[in-house]
Amino acid sequence: MTTKTTQTAPADLLADIAQKHLFIETLETRNWDQLDFHEVSVWGVKAALEAAYAAGLAAAREAK
Repeated sequence: MTTKTTQTAPADLLADIAQKHLFIETLETRNWDQLDFHEVSVWGVKAALEAAYAAGLAAAREAK
């Protein structure tokens, strides 16, 4: 099993959260407004923020 580097793991986690809660395909800039700007629900933003917070809390607990 391979482990992710500390630099790509947070980016991958954020991309997963964006896909799951905000239905955003990628967080990469694609230089096209239709692909780079998204209309999202407030409950989607709330869920994404809660998931990011939970991930940060879990990471902090692991580091102890």
